[in-house]
Amino acid sequence: MSEQKESSVLFSLKELMNLEEDRIKTEEAQKAAAAAAAEKARVEAERAAREAEELRIRTEEERRRNEERRAREEAARLEAIRQAEIEKARLEAEQQARLAAMAAQQQHERSLAALQQDESKTRLRKILIGVVAGVVVLGSVSGIAIYNTIQKNEQERMVQEARAREAEEQVKKLEAARKESEAKEAELRRQLESAKDESTRLALQKQLEAEQAKQEQLRRGGGGARPAGGGQPASGGGTKAPCNCAPGDPLCSCL
Repeated sequence: MSEQKESSVLFSLKELMNLEEDRIKTEEAQKAAAAAAAEKARVEAERAAREAEELRIRTEEERRRNEERRAREEAARLEAIRQAEIEKARLEAEQQARLAAMAAQQQHERSLAALQQDESKTRLRKILIGVVAGVVVLGSVSGIAIYNTIQKNEQERMVQEARAREAEEQVKKLEAARKESEAKEAELRRQLESAKDESTRLALQKQLEAEQAKQEQLRRGGGGARPAGGGQPASGGGTKAPCNCAPGDPLCSCL
């Protein structure tokens, strides 16, 4: 009986020890799990903080680059506008100077034409007096010859007036073409400034260069637009045609 009690006590103590060991193991496992979870949380927090800092740095760097790019684009746009204004002012000054020179030239030619017309009228009166005297003295043959001279002088005067009118029309056409080209150039520059993709910018740049070349051609053509002189071109060889002009005639093509 005593031995059974002792065995029962020993079994109970052993069970208690096993339970205590299990409790201790459970607590240690829980502590280890809690430590592992805390370490994992710490590592995750550090990684998240590091990634957030890297993202902030990248965002700040991207913002700085964008601001620098926008500043460069704005400076380039302002410089392009400034250069365009300078070029426009230069072209306008050149055009005004060219138009003033052309107007002065045309006024000079009109003055010469008016002077020649006055001289022609005086000459015509003298010729008419001569015609009357010639008819009386020399007869109808001399009168017809003088009449033909008068007709020829009048035709020459009409040709010069027609050429002057043609020159004025040419100046007006050149001026209209210049204004149209400048308007088109300004529109192309506006489109070029607002263009987004490179292909559109290249196409607009080509059109702009073509329009500028057209304006250069108009300027060259405008500088040479003036009435042509009234004579016949000089021949390189052969016998010179006989001159039928009256002596001292400034409109004579033989001069």
